[in-house]
Amino acid sequence: MSVFLAALVAAVLLIVFGALFASADAAFADLLGGLLPDVSVGEGPFRFLLFLLGAVLALAAARTAAAPHRWDRVKSRQWKARSRLEWSLPLIVLNLLFAGFNAVQLAVLFGGYDKVLESTGLTYAEYARQGFWQLLWATVFVLAVIALALRWAPRGGTGDRRLVRSVLGTLCLLTLVVVASAVRRMDLYVDAYGLTRLRLSVVTMELWLGLVIVLLMAAGIAGGRWLARAVVGSAAAAVLAFGLASPDGIIAEYNVNRYQQDNKLDLAYLRDLSADAAPYLDRLPEPRRSCALMGIEADLRRASDTPWYATSLGEHRARRILRDRPVTATVAECSRLGAFASRVE
Repeated sequence: MSVFLAALVAAVLLIVFGALFASADAAFADLLGGLLPDVSVGEGPFRFLLFLLGAVLALAAARTAAAPHRWDRVKSRQWKARSRLEWSLPLIVLNLLFAGFNAVQLAVLFGGYDKVLESTGLTYAEYARQGFWQLLWATVFVLAVIALALRWAPRGGTGDRRLVRSVLGTLCLLTLVVVASAVRRMDLYVDAYGLTRLRLSVVTMELWLGLVIVLLMAAGIAGGRWLARAVVGSAAAAVLAFGLASPDGIIAEYNVNRYQQDNKLDLAYLRDLSADAAPYLDRLPEPRRSCALMGIEADLRRASDTPWYATSLGEHRARRILRDRPVTATVAECSRLGAFASRVE
């Protein structure tokens, strides 16, 4: 019975992660299509997973609202350890799936697997830019799998601890390759379409998830008493660093440099940035400079009565820039350049 349950769990993991990887990567989907010709792997499985997740959350919220828990009466229970075979079989199968996915990634990203690119009808750049979100979710799900695996891990002795470390350590290493692939895909996507707040935020989150996996590996070697504090501390540090780094300034600098290299610019998006972007938008040629700064000028005009102690350094710099070099373009000129089109996220 235990082997049957382990095989069932392995099948569920294969379906969930296989669907994510297939929808994220056309080459991997093509490989699965060759192995399982009667199985369609498109956006359907991923959408079903999102529907299932939403349904579970909705049912949990309804259950909690109908019969709230008395948290003062909740007792923690000891999770029953599983046998080596029952525990390791699903994780070993998952490791093999991750290894196969990473092998396809490396084969394509290093210039091989031309037949797959031809059969999928994608160029190398198009292939590399797809699937970031699926790989992000795969990273999140791996952390959940590891958390559950640790609760049910065998605890018989040194051999069991060695097995747990080797299996979960391998999964963590393979997941780091997935993280690197996701970041590379987002880098290529940004190179093609520009940098936005959403894209900068999610790639920062993916990098933080990679850090959490590294912390898990370190805890497996040195002990995990400090792990919870390290994860919370790293999250707080990441949020603080993200804010202090001035995201709008980073976005403006990247997009201005991109315009100077290949003449591509989304004025509608730049016009919506905060005053932190002003020093970089000031480098654009007219009338694009004025069109990009038009939104910042309007925001500063509405905040003209703000006291000095509530004014940021970015706003102070923007006021000085606009005072020295005022906006000169007209609304009609900016409209022709696309400054009032629907903006991209």
